[in-house]
Amino acid sequence: MKVITWNVNSLRARLPRTLALLDRHKPDVLCLQETKLTDEAFPEEPFRERGYHVEAHGQKSYNGVAIVSREPLEDVTKGFPGDPAPEQSRVIAGTVGGIRVVNLYVVNGKSVEHPDYALKLAWLDALDAWLCAVVEPESPLLVVGDYNVAPADIDVHDPELWRGQNLCSDAERERFAALFKGGLRDLFRECYPEEQKFTWWDYRNGAFHKNLGLRIDLALGTRPLAERCKWVEVDREERKPSTGEGKPSDHAPLVVHLDWP
Repeated sequence: MKVITWNVNSLRARLPRTLALLDRHKPDVLCLQETKLTDEAFPEEPFRERGYHVEAHGQKSYNGVAIVSREPLEDVTKGFPGDPAPEQSRVIAGTVGGIRVVNLYVVNGKSVEHPDYALKLAWLDALDAWLCAVVEPESPLLVVGDYNVAPADIDVHDPELWRGQNLCSDAERERFAALFKGGLRDLFRECYPEEQKFTWWDYRNGAFHKNLGLRIDLALGTRPLAERCKWVEVDREERKPSTGEGKPSDHAPLVVHLDWP
C-alpha cells in the first residue's frame, strides 16, 4: 500500500500538480492539507475520473484537509473531541484497507510571541489527549500530515538558527514526543535513524536550492505499520519550480510504502 501526505498550499493553485502526482505515483491513499476550499468547491470530478474517492473537510481560504483513496473510506470523521479551535478544518479520518488513517494540519503558531503559538500548544495537547484515548498500539493506525513541528535538531538545516523558534521550540517538541507514549512511531525515523531529509523549504532566498529546509511533514504509525513499513521517501521533484505546471507548493510530498495487503 502506498500512502502520500502533502501540504498543497491551496488545491486550487496546485490542482494540475496534484493530478500529475496521482498519475506518477498511483497511490492507494493521498492525504492533502491546506486545501483552502469549502467542501462544495472541492474539485472532485478529476479525481473520480482517475478512479479515486474523495472525503474533504474544508473552509473558505484557510486550512482544509482531504483524503483521496482508491477504495471508499469507511467511518469518516471530521475534527476531534476537545479541539480548542473547532471552527478550523484541520483533521479528517477514515478507514481504508483495514488501516485507520488520520490526516491532520497542525496549527502553525506563526511565532512564539504570537497568540497562535499558545493555541498551537493547546491544540497539540488536545490532539495528544484524543489520540491517547483512541490509539490501540496493536491496531493499524496511521497519523499523517503537516505537523508544523521539526521533531529534533537532525530535522533542521541549522539547529542553532532555529533554536527556540516556532516549529522548533522545546514546548512544541515535548508535545510531539508525547504522541510516542501513546504507541505511535515516526515511520521515517524507523527506516532512517540518522538520515537528514527535509519536506519544507521557504519560498524566499533560494532556500530550496540551498536545501535550507525542515522536516515537518510526517507519518506516524502504530507497531503493525512500523513493522511493515518498507521505506519512506520525500518527492523532492514535486518541490522544483521546473517540475509541473505553475508554482510548486513550499512542501514536498512524503511517500510511505507499506507491505500491506
